[in-house]
Amino acid sequence: MADFIFAPLIAFFIYFLVVSAVSGLGRRFSAKGRETEFKSATYASGEASDPLPAAPGYRQFFVIALFFAVLHLGVLVVGSSGLSPAAVPYLLGLMLVLVALILG
Repeated sequence: MADFIFAPLIAFFIYFLVVSAVSGLGRRFSAKGRETEFKSATYASGEASDPLPAAPGYRQFFVIALFFAVLHLGVLVVGSSGLSPAAVPYLLGLMLVLVALILG
């Protein structure tokens, strides 16, 4: 029986039914009232929102992602080397790459 319930399609339908029931209960207990502009507006601590939407670039994200990718792969290689003397040049190169990424 457990194999049947954990089948992806059956599990999806069970999850869908549970979510639909919870959503229906939420609608039933939500506050009623007339629609106004303030009811659907986002709250920003009483300040007016900026008319120009922010569009940040991905440059900062890629630097951080590359930093952690190099760091994780470096730890994996050094950890699997058994701390042999051959790992020292790799460790120095890893430090150099991380410093270069930090300094930009």
